[in-house]
Amino acid sequence: MKSIITGGAGFIGSHLADALVARGDEVIVIDNLSTGTADHLAAHIESDSLLLLTDDLLEDGWQDAFAGAQRVYHVAADPDVRASAGAAYEVFRQNTDATMRVLEAMRVYEVPELVFTSTSTVYGEAAVIPTPEDYSPMIPISIYAATKLADEAMISAYAATYGMKAWVFRFANIIGERSNHGVIWDFMHKLKDNPCELEILGDGKQTKSYLEVTACVEGILYAVDHSDETFNFYNVGSEDWISVTDIADIIVEELGLDDVSYRFTGGDRGWVGDVPKMQLGVEKVKALGWVPPVTSAESVRTAVRALLKEMS
Repeated sequence: MKSIITGGAGFIGSHLADALVARGDEVIVIDNLSTGTADHLAAHIESDSLLLLTDDLLEDGWQDAFAGAQRVYHVAADPDVRASAGAAYEVFRQNTDATMRVLEAMRVYEVPELVFTSTSTVYGEAAVIPTPEDYSPMIPISIYAATKLADEAMISAYAATYGMKAWVFRFANIIGERSNHGVIWDFMHKLKDNPCELEILGDGKQTKSYLEVTACVEGILYAVDHSDETFNFYNVGSEDWISVTDIADIIVEELGLDDVSYRFTGGDRGWVGDVPKMQLGVEKVKALGWVPPVTSAESVRTAVRALLKEMS
């Protein structure tokens, strides 16, 4: 299969590229390298098993690559929920304008299938936890979440209007090797600078679901292979959750530190738009036959060890 991955040099996108190359797909990655790096794809580029186009989705020049493609994995986005409050229009451009341009390229070149990476934050502060896919009303509380929900709506409309098939995946917190932001990255760099004290945003009681990135990719590909509606949508995450303070404890343990004091900034959330409690219901994807293979704590520990290697 000829597969396009937008954002394929980034965190999740590069792991997806690994999996598609291993499956034997002809893979084209489109990435402006603003947050990703060609280093993530170096082995594939050198072996000619993948083509990297360093293009920006908000500009032209990449669309011809869609000719003859059977599937687009649209991963490219500004993923920083916390920073989205300070750059609303730019996040809208990177996430929603870019998605519209991808959909238009698919329409013009008659690409039949789209896989889209969405987020648990589209649910807002859900009253039902674990939160199932049919939860409503969806009331996003961050700019990032709002752009992703808008993307989902346009993808559904394009699929119905133009005869495409789409899969939307709402992720829990995806962590692991190659990640360059988020609570684990933040804590480990803070402790590198000051191994005696760790600042924790909020009260440390924020509790969420985390899933290691290779398990996430496995879940995506399994669901795509085993579902066939015009518009398919699934939660992907672990079946439990973990608090921010417990994450800090794992990191301190893995770093071999003693007597680290925690300094909490206060409040029940870390920043504007933070959802303090989140766990996704994954019964729908489990009904297809895929079960999350790791817990939140296991995912955190794996991610910490991967980042330790990258920092050494």
